[in-house]
Amino acid sequence: MPGFVVAAWIGTLAIAAVIAAGAVIYGLRGSFSPKQERAAPVVDAKVNKLGIEIPAKRILAPEFALEDLAGTQVSLSELRGKVVFLNFWATWCLPCVREMPAMEKLHRQFEKDGLVILAVNFQESADRVRDFFLKHHLTFTALLDPDAKVFELYQAWALPASVIINKRGEIAGKAVGAKDWYSAEARQYFQQLIAETT
Repeated sequence: MPGFVVAAWIGTLAIAAVIAAGAVIYGLRGSFSPKQERAAPVVDAKVNKLGIEIPAKRILAPEFALEDLAGTQVSLSELRGKVVFLNFWATWCLPCVREMPAMEKLHRQFEKDGLVILAVNFQESADRVRDFFLKHHLTFTALLDPDAKVFELYQAWALPASVIINKRGEIAGKAVGAKDWYSAEARQYFQQLIAETT
């Protein structure tokens, strides 16, 4: 039993170290069947100033369900028909903190149009995340990932990492590193996604 505990502890430290260093290249390498692939539409070149990687083919985002700060379970499938901005972060990640004010502005402008921001936290307590959100006046949804299962599912091992999911539940873009999510380019990108038909 002691050996198992030590091994688990070392494993957790190893995961945290990889995330903190940003040493693993972020990617989505899940095995999706060809039937789930669809050609992605052409996006204005100005959007790429933001550093969003637009996939050549659109594939369905992996399904997940996590609890929010109120203890309510939120699943990706129940948000079908909305544009979902999935952001992987931690309170100790300074680049994560730096991009959140712009995320809040984006949330306030586009929530009524069908944009949902889900900030998936890495293994921190509900109290710590709640205090952080109150301190920074954030009103979008925080989700708790105590076992880092969704981080692993999306291979989000460099923080911050963001995945944009369209109304059909397909991955429309992904980005690594802090971004100005309220720039003209970012707003144009989300407006295009919101305007897409399902």
